[in-house]
Amino acid sequence: MPDDQHRHPDVSEVELVGGVEKRVIVLHPYDATWPATFDEHRARIREAVGEHAVRVEHVGSTSVPGLAAKPIIDILLVVPDITAEEDYLDQLLASGYQLRAREPGHRLVRTPARDVHVHILEVGHPDIDDYLVLRGRLRADDADRALYERTKRSLAARDWPDMNAYADAKTQVITEILSRGR
Repeated sequence: MPDDQHRHPDVSEVELVGGVEKRVIVLHPYDATWPATFDEHRARIREAVGEHAVRVEHVGSTSVPGLAAKPIIDILLVVPDITAEEDYLDQLLASGYQLRAREPGHRLVRTPARDVHVHILEVGHPDIDDYLVLRGRLRADDADRALYERTKRSLAARDWPDMNAYADAKTQVITEILSRGR
């Protein structure tokens, strides 16, 4: 039975559509076209989802000028109710995105080329603040931006079973940067 703020019960397990994917992690120098690519997708998302797109933000390394990154545009889409997939998911799929992950409190869709990831969270989810604080800190602080890039380069040189393992390995440095950003 849904709680007072949700239309439906949320999923209770992680569904990774297509299973684990092994991908080589390659960092590219900052590309000045990344913000324009984000702008195109922001418009596409807003057109697809309409009023249910409470917020659409460019997050992740491609949102930080001067920072090397995997050439994947990370987008944060905030919706009123993550469980009300009928308000946003079919519309995103119809506009060309593919469902990659469904997990408690989070959905992920991406382009078929896997060069844009849209992280969907609901209003009030604590990860929203984490995404924005990290982005702000990396944009504003040269030392933390350099630390983050060194960490990413070191980790990218290793062999990972999938990108999630690589992302998890960055947790400690992200936590440190977030603490300074708060």
